Amino acid sequence: MDGSDLKTVAQQRQAQVDGVLERFFSLAKNRAEAFGTQYVELWEALEANTTGGKRFRPRMVFAAYTSLGGKDTEAAAYVGAAFELLHTALIVHDDVIDHDFTRRGIPNISGSYRNRALNAGASAETAEHNGISAAVIAGDLALFNAYRLLDRSGVAHMTRQRLLEVMDDALFASAAGELIDVDFSISAEMPRVDDILTMERLKTAVYSFECPLQAGAILAGASDDVVATLGDFGREIGIAYQIVDDLLGVFGEEAETGKTTIGDLREGKRTVLISYATSTAEWPRIAPLIGKSDLTEDEACQVREVLISSGARSFAQGLARYYANRALARLAEPHIPPALRIELHPVADAVLGRVK
Repeated sequence: MDGSDLKTVAQQRQAQVDGVLERFFSLAKNRAEAFGTQYVELWEALEANTTGGKRFRPRMVFAAYTSLGGKDTEAAAYVGAAFELLHTALIVHDDVIDHDFTRRGIPNISGSYRNRALNAGASAETAEHNGISAAVIAGDLALFNAYRLLDRSGVAHMTRQRLLEVMDDALFASAAGELIDVDFSISAEMPRVDDILTMERLKTAVYSFECPLQAGAILAGASDDVVATLGDFGREIGIAYQIVDDLLGVFGEEAETGKTTIGDLREGKRTVLISYATSTAEWPRIAPLIGKSDLTEDEACQVREVLISSGARSFAQGLARYYANRALARLAEPHIPPALRIELHPVADAVLGRVK
């Protein structure tokens, strides 16, 4: 297939996933009507937080499934939608943990309900509590129903059981990674690069890459060797992706990423970039600025300059390439079908292409 054909297929797959989610939310909102308009509005807010994403995790499910000969794209759409809903649950709860009230420049669920409470005359403290409470409830609903979507996929019992185990692995690992990240935030010492990579892999890469790829392979009836190797590929490319994501969080173009390039610095986020910088002679120049809540753009520019001159950016870029190449090496295993290599090579290329 040429580029236009591939784009058309990708759009068709996304449309199927969107269709599953639209039906799911339509049924949920109809059911919620019996409990009052407030409950319907919460479901609408949750749906809004699930709509408009890149559907990256469903793409991983479909990439493995179809390239391994899977034909039941409706079942794959349900599995992909389940991982998308899991993603929604985790980012809603992550915003609660981080005490964030916006995402991509607009109010998230916490922010929407906080603003609503403020407009109703609540104090700032009460409004924030209201917003956070609504987000916890919404995240719980998304989390539980991610499993329900797997149940509704229509696949055979044994396959469904394996998919549920993979979903459980994804959630179990993500919770561990989130806890490590929380612990990092109160530690006086900067964690080592290896510790940061472990956290990022558990918190995000497992449920975003490893498990969706394995789920697609299981759904297609692939061998245990293929399932295991896809997990290995997902681990390596997922780590590379997270390193690049942290780079873009400081050096990216906001218009392209939809993410501010000053937020991570103000937060004092523990990243490979910052961890490496602490080991250099230039660290004292920016140490007081990392985690400064009112960091100015001029100060942020100073931090970026030091991250470049100290070699931190180059180190992170090289590390991302290293893990992406490790991922590609896993695809060279003899039991990986050529169609799967062709499908996944662009994933690694896209990650590497994000490294500027």
